[in-house]
Amino acid sequence: MGEFPLSPFERILKRAGAKRVSYKALQEFALVTEDRMYKIAKEAAFLAKHAGRKTITGEDVRIARRKTTS
Repeated sequence: MGEFPLSPFERILKRAGAKRVSYKALQEFALVTEDRMYKIAKEAAFLAKHAGRKTITGEDVRIARRKTTS
């Protein structure tokens, strides 16, 4: 499956108002979320490298998030 345990994803869905979450829904939510995180991380790494840095900053992540959601 993914790189993260499923329990944090279940907590997020329950905090969002779900009373119960099926295992299949949990797996799908985790896949979609991990995919989005990977795209943001990849873009943030590109931005840091483009700026001549090895370290990804919070600003890189914010910019990457805006670029990948638009």
